[in-house]
Amino acid sequence: MKTLLNKYPTASHLILSILLFSLALILSNIINKGVVKEYFPYTAPILLGLATWILYKAENKSLSEIGLNLSLRNLSFLPLGVLIGVIALWVAKYVRALYTDESLVISESIDYVSILYAFYFILPTVAVEEFLFRGYLFKKTISKTNVVIANIIFSMLFMLIHVLDENVMQNRGMMILLIVSIPVGHLWFSTALLKSKTLFFPIGLHLGNNWATRHLVTNTDSGDSIFYTMNNATFDTWPYFIGFILLYNAVFLFMTFLIWKWNDFPVVKNMNS
Repeated sequence: MKTLLNKYPTASHLILSILLFSLALILSNIINKGVVKEYFPYTAPILLGLATWILYKAENKSLSEIGLNLSLRNLSFLPLGVLIGVIALWVAKYVRALYTDESLVISESIDYVSILYAFYFILPTVAVEEFLFRGYLFKKTISKTNVVIANIIFSMLFMLIHVLDENVMQNRGMMILLIVSIPVGHLWFSTALLKSKTLFFPIGLHLGNNWATRHLVTNTDSGDSIFYTMNNATFDTWPYFIGFILLYNAVFLFMTFLIWKWNDFPVVKNMNS
């Protein structure tokens, strides 16, 4: 193994990573059933974390390469990311409401326990996606090419796993929305990783955004969200729909810009000092 790694390092690490990640996902699919799935759906991120550790160990490195050493600084980026992710989604929904004349209303009956418990079940899903699309392979691609190429490759891969779905493929509007929005999301998460130097930050952003999408603002007063929209808009013309997509994603691009300029803020300078 060491001989192959030394003679063909790039190809060997690529093949090894694909094998280990595939094995992790296959094993998690076998284990994550019944009681395990109901109460502890964390098999996949744990196995992917182990696979990532093995990959870095083969290079005489550690998980600190993606900031997964459990320092207080790195761990603090997880709740910070959740907060920013929730705020970003709220702003995006508010911008949509202004654009479409929708109304944001507090739900009459809110199941706070279920809404908060949702963090526990959403976390493993977003952690898996971050390991796969902003983890070892993403950083390795940057080291062998550059940030621009790595972002293009992984934003496309990230987008495809969301678009290549039977329900999405049958809905042209949803497909266009995802084709635009998912690469923007990748850029947001990858910028967070590169600026903070820890995967905890994009995991937090991803968790906050996904939680807020399902439980902060929804389209109906079902009790599953804190707010819901009234006078829900229907996009009956393409210019109207495209305008919404551009405004909605502009919010996340602005959040990405703020993170890109992260080190210029006094609070962050104090954290890094």
